[in-house]
Amino acid sequence: MQLNTGMVRRYDEWLIAITLAVVALFLYVVQPYIRADDQQQRISEIRYTSSAASAFSIQSYSEIAAVDWTPVSNPVNLGMQDGVHWFNFSVRRDALLSEEALLEVAYPLLDNIEVSFFTPEQHGPVATLYGGDALSFTEWDIRHPSMLFTIPAGYAHLDVVLKVKTSGAVRLPVRVWNKTEFIEYTSSLSHLMGAFFGFLLAIGVSNFFFFLTTRSATFLLYTAYVISLSLTLATLNGQAFAYLWPQWGWFEQRAVAICANAAIMFAMLFSRALLEVSSHSRKIDKTLKAVAALFGLNVIVSLFLPYAWLIKVFLVMLGLVVIFTLAIGIWLAMRGHTIARYYSFAWSILLVSGLSASLDNLGVFSTSIPSNYLLMLGASVETLLLTFIIAIGYSQQKETAFESSRKALEQEKLSAQAREDLVEIQRQYADEMEYKVQERTLELEIALRELSQANEELERLNSIDSLTGIRNRRHFDKRLLAESRRSRREQTELSLAMIDIDHFKSVNDEYGHAAGDACICHIARLLQSQLRRSSDDVCRYGGEEFGIILPNTDIEGARQVVEYMRRMIEQTPVEIDGQVIQLTMSAGVACAVIQREAHELDLLKYADSLLYRAKQNGRNQVVAEIFSGESS
Repeated sequence: MQLNTGMVRRYDEWLIAITLAVVALFLYVVQPYIRADDQQQRISEIRYTSSAASAFSIQSYSEIAAVDWTPVSNPVNLGMQDGVHWFNFSVRRDALLSEEALLEVAYPLLDNIEVSFFTPEQHGPVATLYGGDALSFTEWDIRHPSMLFTIPAGYAHLDVVLKVKTSGAVRLPVRVWNKTEFIEYTSSLSHLMGAFFGFLLAIGVSNFFFFLTTRSATFLLYTAYVISLSLTLATLNGQAFAYLWPQWGWFEQRAVAICANAAIMFAMLFSRALLEVSSHSRKIDKTLKAVAALFGLNVIVSLFLPYAWLIKVFLVMLGLVVIFTLAIGIWLAMRGHTIARYYSFAWSILLVSGLSASLDNLGVFSTSIPSNYLLMLGASVETLLLTFIIAIGYSQQKETAFESSRKALEQEKLSAQAREDLVEIQRQYADEMEYKVQERTLELEIALRELSQANEELERLNSIDSLTGIRNRRHFDKRLLAESRRSRREQTELSLAMIDIDHFKSVNDEYGHAAGDACICHIARLLQSQLRRSSDDVCRYGGEEFGIILPNTDIEGARQVVEYMRRMIEQTPVEIDGQVIQLTMSAGVACAVIQREAHELDLLKYADSLLYRAKQNGRNQVVAEIFSGESS
């Protein structure tokens, strides 16, 4: 994510100012709680001894002197050690004054602690009190986040013996308080802790609301990280055991490992989302996801494995992962990723504070500031800076989105103009093409019309008998097929008449073929003249034979039409070259309703057979019958 130079400079100034302000404010606020010299000076030098034998014990005042004690400074920090540790010190007489006194062990993560008070005047312990997170919080002597024990009153001199057994770091910040001053001290400290955890809670809740409104996973992961970090710090300071799970001693012993592993898991996921690692290196992105999965597995494992083993593994992994993540941030910052530079700065602060606290817990070295305060300082600065970085990133995303929208709008305008220009060119081209198409279409229509007329004329000529001028055999066959289909479809009667000129061969022999042709033409005109309906048709079937198609005509109607034709021919002789030639005709008429394919051909054969019968019966007559469906 790239930012302009002026914006980077302004962000740098804010980053440094925020860091210095938070550090200065934190040190100023916690300064009264870091040093407690008066309370520590009320006890004598602390001595300790360690024993792996469970049978070792101190049951009387005289046994204290018999132990080989080793001096140790207060606050005690022996690091991670196994076994049972015994501590001894005495309380100054003037420290008790006239008030009830309290002994504070300001490290609530000890598993078991047994506090015994001895006095020279009494053989056994005056009082024995118990604490540690192996007990439920309600079983503590005084229910307070920091372990408190009531010092028995009325004794001039008290020797205190502490028996400590824990799976974590052996730390004993020991103080003696008057009840009144402790109430004043813890009251202001509670305000400080409330403000600190309230600050973390406010950041977590606000980022969760940002997630709800933006649906950005970065805000949700950061919320989970802040909450996990807050629970870790609350556990280290004792607030979690006191207020969140006071009855769950077994969970308190594992809470640091569970919450800390969860915090690092969410930190890894948050880092890869914030830094957009996948767009720079898929291998590193997969590594971060694998590391997050490993810490997630540790969260589950922490419920079962011993804390002593888990915390050592966690501290080693934490050091490696924090350095690895910091290296990724520096690498991305060197590639020009400005947000990565800020992220690295924030992460380095938590690295320093976390590493110092880890080394302090391991007993490698001790700092003047308690490790829990170091973690609180690092968490405060890092959390606030990361919130600032998220705000920068979100702002930059909005600016980037706005710039992208602006460029997209300009591009859309250019595209719209280009589309308009293209549409105009297309319109002009279409107009030109349309004119040419209309021109060509008109020419084609004229050509098609002329061709159609020519085809119609050719069709007409092909269907006209050249001698008589009436339709020929070709037309008869086509018309017969069409009318037979209509008869079959509409179930109407179709009548056919086959006509033949009687003794036509004798006319040809006596008067010549020219006279014969004239006779054929004369008969054709007479037959044509007797048809009244446009649907009726007469055709020259061949030679001196004619065929007549009478659609939708029953047998009686067809017989009458053909009979009238026969009489007209008989009564109208033909005159050729002064010679009168008397002509007659014979006809066969058949009628049927077409029922099947080729039925009309059988009907035509039947009409032809009736014509043959008319000739056999003496000619000059009409024989008409209904065709029953079987050819004769």
